[in-house]
Amino acid sequence: MTKIALIGAGNIGGELAAAIARRELAEHVVLFDIPQKESFAKGKALDLEQNGAIEGYDTKVTGTSKWEDCAGSDVLIVTAGIPRKPGQDRKDIIGTNLPIIRNVADNAKLHCPNAFVIVISNPLDAMVYEFMKRTSWPREKIVGMAGVLDSARFQLFLAREANVSVKDVRAMVLGGHGDQMVPVASACTINGVPASQLVADDKFNAIVDRTRKGGGEIVGLMGTSAYYAPALSAVAMAEAYLHDQKRLLASAAYLSGEYGYSGFFMGVPTIIGRGGVEKILEIALTDAEKKMLADSAVAVKEIVDIVNAG
Repeated sequence: MTKIALIGAGNIGGELAAAIARRELAEHVVLFDIPQKESFAKGKALDLEQNGAIEGYDTKVTGTSKWEDCAGSDVLIVTAGIPRKPGQDRKDIIGTNLPIIRNVADNAKLHCPNAFVIVISNPLDAMVYEFMKRTSWPREKIVGMAGVLDSARFQLFLAREANVSVKDVRAMVLGGHGDQMVPVASACTINGVPASQLVADDKFNAIVDRTRKGGGEIVGLMGTSAYYAPALSAVAMAEAYLHDQKRLLASAAYLSGEYGYSGFFMGVPTIIGRGGVEKILEIALTDAEKKMLADSAVAVKEIVDIVNAG
């Protein structure tokens, strides 16, 4: 039986459970949260199971606050922690979310030693780094979800400006999950045609800027972080792993010399299959993109330094 445990039953956790159930990506989905929210998790799980009778899926969904119920999970998707509020930077919530990710890592190591782990919690680059540091698991087993989401935002904005279907746009965003992320303009195509042929330079630059601030834009509008697109981004990664799809996805992966960086997680092109993060691709970047990636790496290392000091 394929089992996926979702650590955190809030907005993203609920959307994750719904998407996984509808796709019948796993026979069993576990919605886990802290004891104070166990009833909430159980209620959301029951609602989703009843929804299955309408939509026609047989996925078992359970809510719990017991790590023992997550035991044997094939995939662990971590959303635990507080979301950003208007005016906050992702770094502002490190102090609160760091103890949470440490607790999650300790219990995952004990109860889910064979799981492929996808971390969504913010600040993403810090949380996924601390998870690996705490568990000492190999880098193939742990990945951060950021690049898929950021690339989707870039893809949408380009499609709207070029007045084309979003299905035909291919875009990639690398670097840290923050305002220093790197939308790779040189790699953007619309069904094989360079996007620069359909989008004027000034519009393109504005789209790059909007992509970098995409998360903050939603926080400012809703008063909390996004959850529909982040959830589906993680589902795409889990599906690539479970179905051995060998998908090329921008993911926060642990670097060991790739692009000239080592010792931290940063968004890079990865191949995800049954072996987890099976390969990190080093794509050609322009000099300007290399400079932006270097600036992003500095920002990520600042966050890692805060984690190591804590």
